[in-house]
Amino acid sequence: MDSRKFWKAGRTGFFGALLALGAALFAAASFAQEENTAREGVILTLDGPVTPASAQYLSREIEAASETGKELVIIEIDTPGGLVDSMKTIIKAILASDTPVATYVSPQGARSASAGLYIMYSAHVSAMAPSTNTGAATPIEIGGGAPQESPAAPKTPETTPQPTDESGGEETPPAEGPGEIAPLGNDEAMRAKVINDSVAYIRALAEERGRNADWAESAVREAVSVTSREALELGVIDLIANDIDDLLKQIDGETVKVSSGEKTLATKDLMLTRVKPNLVETILAFISHPNVAVILMSLGTTGIIIEMWNPGSILPGIIGLCCLILGLYSLQVLPFSWLGLALMGAGALFIVVEAYTPTLGLVGLAGMAMFAFGLFVIFPEGFRVSASVIGAVVAIAGAFLGLILVAVVGSRSHGPLIGAEAIVRREGVVDDWNGKEGHVIVEGERWRARSDKPLKKGDKIRVLEIDGLVLVVKQAKAQGLFGGLVPNEA
Repeated sequence: MDSRKFWKAGRTGFFGALLALGAALFAAASFAQEENTAREGVILTLDGPVTPASAQYLSREIEAASETGKELVIIEIDTPGGLVDSMKTIIKAILASDTPVATYVSPQGARSASAGLYIMYSAHVSAMAPSTNTGAATPIEIGGGAPQESPAAPKTPETTPQPTDESGGEETPPAEGPGEIAPLGNDEAMRAKVINDSVAYIRALAEERGRNADWAESAVREAVSVTSREALELGVIDLIANDIDDLLKQIDGETVKVSSGEKTLATKDLMLTRVKPNLVETILAFISHPNVAVILMSLGTTGIIIEMWNPGSILPGIIGLCCLILGLYSLQVLPFSWLGLALMGAGALFIVVEAYTPTLGLVGLAGMAMFAFGLFVIFPEGFRVSASVIGAVVAIAGAFLGLILVAVVGSRSHGPLIGAEAIVRREGVVDDWNGKEGHVIVEGERWRARSDKPLKKGDKIRVLEIDGLVLVVKQAKAQGLFGGLVPNEA
């Protein structure tokens, strides 16, 4: 009996020990999994203009990293700028994130201009690769460019020669206080509001992250830019890193302020995962590139011109309309100049005029030149269309214009296509004949005809000339294997 109790107690203890061991292993695995999750980071990319598509991609992934407790989010930046609303969407996601966000201007030769500078100032860690630059954050309105001088700057009143009095002394102009600001017009007042709002916004970000607010203001008001070395010396960025590994090494142990409080970065041996945009965001980002935008606009214009020139072809018109809609979307998210758009429209109109009223290419060449210049000036500096794209578009327009000229020359090289004169040299067949006169069928029409030689029904004839409403004909060469070698005239 004692032996049974012993074995029963031993069996119970054995199973209890197994249960405790299993629970310990499960807890250790869970702890390791949580630790591995916390030791992961993500790399995001901002390559190109800041658009709604890129803003959706970055804000979504930043929020996901914050919710899953990632250690770090790195945004690789190479951008000329973009839309203010899209920029603010990204910045709001960074400021609300519990996961530290580091911006890294990379690779060498990249830049972070305009909206990119604001995003850098909002990040918990801001870094740049060697041979990169940043700045030029003056806001540019869609449809126009920035004025040469800031409207918010004090204006010095112009002095003009004053009329002299009878004694020869020059009248003294009214004294004006130093730094007096002249009244602003509606456009200048609106521009000043935009610039002042942008200055206040970037200064707030600079104060939040402890970066150089005065230089940030000059980047907005005066569009100044600096290299990575100068940015580090001025306190615009936190560090210069040769690559991602160097960045992780330098920021390891740094303490940053996130939305939930201070957090110390542990980036040593951090496992990084590169997350790319989804398919829709990739497509929208692709068509928002300036080069793609002008190609779409050019294809759309060409398709519509072809449809107008050859009504009923359908396919060119449909393709042109689709390309035009996509091109207009691109213009919606890119800063463009109305002058460039007007020149492109005028150039396309001149090419249409050339197609309908041929002028031996003079109007068409002028239209092509206007279209090319419009492509060059439609986007401001930083968003310029590449010369190769402009050359390709002009070459395609030139080929289209060449086809028009060939068609015009061809239409003038033959005789009339309609009317009585067009029937000369045409062939027909005798319908009935009596002596030297009868009726023939030419081009489906029944004509009275006469000939110097007798003919019979069914003979092939050729029209020599037309005399009033009577055709002068002769018998055509016989058809057959040797018909082209043996004369068959009566």
